[in-house]
Amino acid sequence: MQPTDEFLLVVAVIQEQDFDPATKALHNIGASLTYLASAGGFLGRRNTTLLVGMPSNRLQDALNTLHEVCRQRVEYMTLPMEGSPMPMPAPVPVTVGGATVFALPVERFEQI
Repeated sequence: MQPTDEFLLVVAVIQEQDFDPATKALHNIGASLTYLASAGGFLGRRNTTLLVGMPSNRLQDALNTLHEVCRQRVEYMTLPMEGSPMPMPAPVPVTVGGATVFALPVERFEQI
């Protein structure tokens, strides 16, 4: 890396179902990545956190790629009905999925 090159660490949290298409699509645009298993805090579902290092001028390519392959879905979460004498669960639709993406500037990058 040249000292004048701007480099980013893109951190993308995606649903486990989107892992294969997302990693293949990112590899197709020449992105190098690694991944970590993670879990969501709200629903506790399994996710994958992708760590992608790339030049800053390729960020929009990565965002477009993730937008194409990471889908939002409606899942149902059961909650007890308020005011019910018995704890009868009522399914509530919750929209999950897509990708949550952070782009962080990298001060130094070396491949050894």
